[in-house]
Formats: sequence, structure tokens, C-alpha cells
Amino acid sequence: MQQRLNSALTRFRDTFAAFTAGQKAVAVIGTAALLLAAFLVFRWVSAPSYAPLYSNLSGEDASAIVDELTAEGVSYELADGGNTIMVPRNDVYSTRVKLQGKGLPGNSGEGGYGLLEGQDLTTSTSQENTNFKRAMEGEVANTLEAMDGVNTAIVHFAMPEKKVFSDEQDPTTASVLIDTNPGTELNEEQVQSMVSLVARSIDSLDPKNVTISDSSGKLLTADTSDGTSGAGIGSTRAKQTALFESQMQGKIQDALDTWVGPGNSTATVTADLDFDKAVTDSLTYSNEKKNPPISQSKSSEEYSGNVGGTDGAGGVVGPDGQMDPSTTANGGGTYKDTKETRDNALDKVVERRESAPGKVNRLTIGVVLDATAAAAIQPEVIKDQIASAAGIDPERGDMIEVDVLPFDKTGAENAAAEIAAAKAADAADRKNAMIRNLAIGGGVMLVVLMAWWQARRRSKARDEATSYVVEQLRLDAANRAPAIESPALAALEAAENDEEDSMRDELIALVEKQPEDVAALLRGWLVEPRK
Repeated sequence: MQQRLNSALTRFRDTFAAFTAGQKAVAVIGTAALLLAAFLVFRWVSAPSYAPLYSNLSGEDASAIVDELTAEGVSYELADGGNTIMVPRNDVYSTRVKLQGKGLPGNSGEGGYGLLEGQDLTTSTSQENTNFKRAMEGEVANTLEAMDGVNTAIVHFAMPEKKVFSDEQDPTTASVLIDTNPGTELNEEQVQSMVSLVARSIDSLDPKNVTISDSSGKLLTADTSDGTSGAGIGSTRAKQTALFESQMQGKIQDALDTWVGPGNSTATVTADLDFDKAVTDSLTYSNEKKNPPISQSKSSEEYSGNVGGTDGAGGVVGPDGQMDPSTTANGGGTYKDTKETRDNALDKVVERRESAPGKVNRLTIGVVLDATAAAAIQPEVIKDQIASAAGIDPERGDMIEVDVLPFDKTGAENAAAEIAAAKAADAADRKNAMIRNLAIGGGVMLVVLMAWWQARRRSKARDEATSYVVEQLRLDAANRAPAIESPALAALEAAENDEEDSMRDELIALVEKQPEDVAALLRGWLVEPRK
């Protein structure tokens, strides 16, 4: 194995020695570049991925944590001016557990539910309420800081004291100050998420009573009439209106491109949307079955027998002005009084209807067609088609106008020409780059082939010389007496048992180690006559 390694090293050395100065420089620089690239790739692959261990640390806690990490042999990095400590991602949780077991961090953990741990029986109600408010402020702030892009969050709650004997209570309010990372801007969805999170963290806190501002003093939330909170400058209503107009305009433009071709028409949509939330209660009575009146009353009286004289009924008038039948002189008279009251029910329908915001109050559409492209098209046909597709309602006040005007396409043609020229230039650059790369690659291959051919030619000449020396050594060994020993003959006998490469390497090594013996042998060949 060692002999083969030495042979390979010898061949590499001989090949490198056969290079010219320029080839040697290229080979050395290329080998160094490959080794450097391999080292950088290995370092990048083996480098650990860091993640935050703790953020917003005080100077005292940061120093204590760094000392502890150094003592434990854990690699770390500092970020945000030393306020954030980064450790390898795989060691975050285990390192955090170890540090918490040693009471770190200490001062940075102020706030949150930790404020409620030191309370006892001597704590007053006012102090207890204050500690609770501070604890909730700290917990909500920590939760907001866990969001992506939020560096620091400061939360303040205003919790009025509850009134026992009053029906009206002052509402709870919250104000939040957000400091984002450099280059980060909160969008509307993130602001809404913060508002919802803060509002649901405190009992009876209305989302419209939550105010969020950034570190520059910009108001990110604003109260709206419907009780929801949205972004300060970008109104939700304006965005929804713009979205509706964009969708409607896109549909109309697609239809126009199909009818008159792309670039030959423009469409503009203006919508008036109603975002008011309305609730309607209605009570309806129906009489579809032709029922009788709601209430009916019927009364009847009947008398029979004699009235007055000896033959008529007589008696004492009662307190209600009626004759008492029991006092009649003649038992043959009768009296009957009948009363009937009937109430008929009607069908009653109670309906409560709540209309969702976003109703279209008015829709206005303007369409302009290119006179050249729309020469064979009647504008009234386009108008009717768009009115049907967009749902134009004249009674609602909707309007649609379709006009034909000549379009100035000079800018579009110039832009198309510039785009075509840019594409042609890009194609030419790519072609030139490909040719250049092929030429460079061909030159490199030519240099390599030339170097290989020269090395092969020199190796062939060296092999021929070595073969000649070996042949002469064999002839000399045949002519000499067996008892005479020489280093050259010993090398020859050892070389005959190995392969051709090994024999050549041994002979080269023999020439380097014992040049005097080889020189004496060669002089003997030149002086002694051949037999």
C-alpha cells in the first residue's frame, strides 16, 4: 500500500514538473480555490442555526446569562445591542430550563403574574387591584411581543372602580404602544389581531375602546360607527369599496377584451355602497281565510205566559228592573235571557330583519371604445350587454355610458418596441455569454489536453529511456559472473517481480539514492566491448 502511494505521489510530482510556469500557476490557483470553496461550504453546513433565547434583557440579566453560558460552554451571539441573546436552535429550550433553575433572568421578569406571588393577608384591596392591573398589563405586553415584527409592547389599562348601586358603569379602556423591528410595518390584519387579543384579555373590555399606536406616534386604530376598530388612515370601508369596484371593473374589462380586443377599450366603475347596519321589526295581521270580525256579542230575552190582571204574570220588581218569576201570581209564565260573546283570532306574523352592510346604493359605469377597433360594433349593443352583466337598475339610479373615441397608441407602440428591443438585447447577451463560456471552456480543455499530451510525451520518453536502461542492465547481468553483486543488479532482480510501474519507480529511486553506482555502470557499458 505504501509502495503504491509513493508511486502515485511520484507520478503526480513528475506530471506537475512537466507543466509550464503558467500551467503550474493555474493548477495551484485552481486547487486553492477548490479547497477554499470546500472549506466555506463545510463551515456553512456545520454552522448551527441560532434562535433567540431571551429578548429585552436588562444589562444585569444579560451579563449574568452570558457568564453562565460561558461557564456551561454553550455558544451564543448577541443581538439588538446586547438586549437579545441567541443560542443554537436545538439548545434553546434545554438552556432556558437550566437558566430558570438558577433564577435567571431575574430583573427582566418583573411584571406579569409574578407580581401576584408576594401577596398575603396584609395586602389591601387597593394594592391588590393595582397589582392585578400591572400583572395583566405585563402578560398582555409579553404576548404582543411574541408576534413577528414586534420588538417592544407597552400596555396600559384603565379599569374604573365598579359601582355597586349604579346601573351605569364606566367602561374599561386600553392603550397600547408598539415598537416594531426596523423595516417592519404592521398591516391591518395584524392590528385587528392585536385589538382582538387585548379586548379578550380583560373582562368587559370593548374592542372599540382599545387604542394602538406605534413608536412614531402614528395611530393604528380608530373608532368607527359600527363599533369595530380598523386601521387609522386606510379605512375599511374605502378598501371594501375599492375591492368591489376593482372586481366589477375586471369582469367588464375581460368582456370588452373579448369583444373588441385587448387594448381597444377602457372601463371605469364607481360604486356607492351602504355600510350602515339596519334592523327592522314588523308585526303583520292577516285575514286570508275571511274570518268573521275579531269580537262578536249577542243577547236575547224571551217571555211567555200572562202579563198583568188576573191572567197575567205579576210579582215584585227586582233591583235590576226585572220581574222576579218567583213572585208571579200565576205560575204559568216563563222568562228566558241569553247572552253570547265570541272572540275570533287573526293570523299574526312578527318579523325581525337585519340587513348586512355592503348594499349597493348606486352604480355608475363608463366605457370608452377605440374608434378604429369598434367601427363595426354598435355602442348600444355593448351598452345593453354590460348593463345585463353588471345588473344595472335604473330605478336605483344606476347609470352606464358607452362612447367611441380614437385612441392614441403611440406610447403603447413605443413601449412594445422598447420591450422587443430589450428582449432582443437580452437574447444577444445570453448568446454572447454562452459563446464566451464555451470559448473559455474550450480554451481550458485545450490547455488541459496540451498539458496532458506534453506530460504523456515526456512520460513516454522517460519510459523509453528507462526501458533502454533496464535492457542494458539485463544484458550486463547476463555477461557478468553470478558471484559479482551490484546494487543495480539487485534492483533489477527485485523489479522483475513487480509490475512495470513499480519497477520504473524503483529504478528512478535507485538513480537518486546511488548515482555513483549507476554512473559507473553506464561508463562500463561505454568502455567494455560487446560480446
